[in-house]
Amino acid sequence: MTIKTYLIIATSVLSLQLAGCATTSTTKSGAVGVERKQYVGLVSEKEAEQESALAYQKTVKEAQDKKVLNTDSKETQRVRNIANRLIAQVGVFRPDALKWKWEINVMDSKEVNAYCMAGGKIMVYTGLLDQIKPSDDELAAVMGHEISHALREHVREQMSRAKVQQYGLLGLAAAVGVTTKNADNANAALALGGTVAAVALTLPNSRTAEHEADEIGLELAARAGYNPEAAITLWNKMNALGGSKPPEFLSTHPSGDSRIADLKAMMPRVLPLYQAAKSK
Repeated sequence: MTIKTYLIIATSVLSLQLAGCATTSTTKSGAVGVERKQYVGLVSEKEAEQESALAYQKTVKEAQDKKVLNTDSKETQRVRNIANRLIAQVGVFRPDALKWKWEINVMDSKEVNAYCMAGGKIMVYTGLLDQIKPSDDELAAVMGHEISHALREHVREQMSRAKVQQYGLLGLAAAVGVTTKNADNANAALALGGTVAAVALTLPNSRTAEHEADEIGLELAARAGYNPEAAITLWNKMNALGGSKPPEFLSTHPSGDSRIADLKAMMPRVLPLYQAAKSK
């Protein structure tokens, strides 16, 4: 058989393996209606949280050593105040997340970024604050989105998929090597198979994860009393930054225009929640 034939077989095997993994819905659907079943059976929730905590602790320690952690107490307190208002709403999607050991820090970096690891480990980069200059509502949109990744256990999902991919590719390489009696063919199959798996598995689901995080993040912000429409102005600012951007099809994030269109479509579901929060 040719390498191409082996790749077709490998992709089919990976799909079957993935279908055999345990599926679950990691959150309640909320007003936005997130209901996708996720493949997370190969990695436990505890394992994902432990690995995330270790990575976060390493980042915090390195930032402390370089004296770039929480250097502006006023800005750090602002970030923590917004995050805590969002965290108070996570029980709508996951009551257990209210008991997570949440950590919120700000690190000096020119990178425009923020993240929330499994178990509630949040980091905001000053590049986001300095270059975007977000309002509180816009900053809530960013952090609500990142917190939603943790609530939906997208890291755990990626880890499970990576294990499926790894097992499948190892089996493919062994089959090619034995059948063709050529180690170079096995290595080629492993390299090409990795590319196929990345496009077929990782990227499409990462885009799905981004959309889910947008949906849940909007609801968290609205319930916390932050205007969800700020997510639209936020992404307009992101677009204005410019710079080189990968094609949308091969990007782990939807393009700015596509994302803004989706956000606008979600507003009828979340604006009543914002109005109710503001009226209290």
